[in-house]
Amino acid sequence: MLVKVLGRVEYLPTYQAMAAFTQGRTPDTPDELWLCEHPPVFTQGLAGKADHLLAPGAIPVVPTNRGGQVTYHGPGQVVAYPLLDLQLAGYFVKEYVYRLEEAVIRTLADYGVTGHRVRGAPGIYVRLDDPFSHARLSPSGGGAAAIDFTGLGKIAALGIKVSRHCTYHGLALNVAMDLQPFERINPCGYAGLTTVDLSTIGVSTTWNEAAARLGHKLEALLAP
Repeated sequence: MLVKVLGRVEYLPTYQAMAAFTQGRTPDTPDELWLCEHPPVFTQGLAGKADHLLAPGAIPVVPTNRGGQVTYHGPGQVVAYPLLDLQLAGYFVKEYVYRLEEAVIRTLADYGVTGHRVRGAPGIYVRLDDPFSHARLSPSGGGAAAIDFTGLGKIAALGIKVSRHCTYHGLALNVAMDLQPFERINPCGYAGLTTVDLSTIGVSTTWNEAAARLGHKLEALLAP
């Protein structure tokens, strides 16, 4: 897998480049992993509902073809775009999502933070009262109506697209951001869901360090 650290890049041209790469790749095209951050932007998934955009203001809203609802990207967030051929990798979409989330969980563990999955709500969450606690979450029954986010903050979002068994879009890990724009949306379609970053929960790190750690985890976990 070829890892490219793009730095801060505009969202729309990056999205278009991902789509073009995926459309043009052949069975001989090496997989790539793009690591970047974006200027402030809201992105809307295919299932996105307009009423989840509460007050976007001057921040642009870009419709996309990824799964999921609306999310926010901005400086201080590590965005990872794995451009992967799942057929050659030898696993299916459900396993791919698991591996993406596991990469975030292991990255957080490097900082002593315990990341949690919530059944039915893709992404990674932390306990607001004690992000360093290793206690398990109580099982959720699944389904949007049954999900209980009480005491949890979302620290990483996930939204993918698979075309002809090839992936693009990806995940976003919040490192040290202005979190106020998340209050202008229902993050990932959940009203009142708290969004946090590493800085908020007491972890001091740089974008470069967090990107390197997440990139290494993704390289290892996405291997065939």
